[in-house]
Amino acid sequence: MITPPFLRPGDTVTIVAPASPLPYDDLNKAFHLLRHDWQLTVLEGAHLQASIGAFAGTDEQRLADLQQAINDPSVRAIFAARGGYGSYRLVEKLDLTPLLTNPKWLVGFSDITILLSHLQQLGVASLHASMPRQFRLDDMEDDIETLRQWLFGEPVAPYVTKPNTLNRLGTGVGTLAGGNLSLLIHALGTSSDVDWTGKLLFIEDIDETVFSLDRTMIQLRRAGKLANLAGLLVGTFSDMRDNLTSPSGKTANELIAEAVSGYTYPVAFGMPIGHEGRNLAMPVGLPGTLTVADEGGSLAF
Repeated sequence: MITPPFLRPGDTVTIVAPASPLPYDDLNKAFHLLRHDWQLTVLEGAHLQASIGAFAGTDEQRLADLQQAINDPSVRAIFAARGGYGSYRLVEKLDLTPLLTNPKWLVGFSDITILLSHLQQLGVASLHASMPRQFRLDDMEDDIETLRQWLFGEPVAPYVTKPNTLNRLGTGVGTLAGGNLSLLIHALGTSSDVDWTGKLLFIEDIDETVFSLDRTMIQLRRAGKLANLAGLLVGTFSDMRDNLTSPSGKTANELIAEAVSGYTYPVAFGMPIGHEGRNLAMPVGLPGTLTVADEGGSLAF
């Protein structure tokens, strides 16, 4: 994997909106933090403030902003302003090959998972992390600090979880892969599909039904995607909806544990990844060590 150069004060970064629109004022705290606290030069995508229906501009506008940031040799990192939906519509036309000779960090999660997967398939590391629109929210200190540490090449302490009866004990060493489970499913069989063999897979999701999660996990098992992992890290599954007339009777975590019950690699539930609670920065494509013991799980880098 190609690891982009770490940032230094004075470097140039760009904020683009490859998915859904957002109120421009929601970025005020991010602009202040990036420019004043981190001492970076911040550029904005030409269509950052665009809004057409469910998207931050047309496909062509969003693609142009992202491609411009990729092509610009002065830009050292690209922040997706928010997720939502829209990145999947761009990935077929996006040219990521300039990053092979001039790598730079791509930062985002949720809908941005498809871009992170596409980058990993190409061989370039990226960061599954909170995005500038979220910087304004409460209790974001840990999320933002781990993002800063990864971007600036500083040591990052292990991420730890509490004990969970669904955990499977053991140690796994491998490259990190994953993100939003729905987007990972939509990458299957495409040029964005990453080989998970020997990987530490991390997953999270939001606003899905319990039945759709069950189908998703069965599909992954049937496709052989879960058989040869180095380990599984399960983040938060927020706002899950059950069938009111015929409930499944199982939680999201129970369905995931059931799907991987036939394997022996370590599994850690409650990882600080996702849309709810902490969302610590995860270096997609870089190595980690997952240790799951009676006292909980630990992901070290």
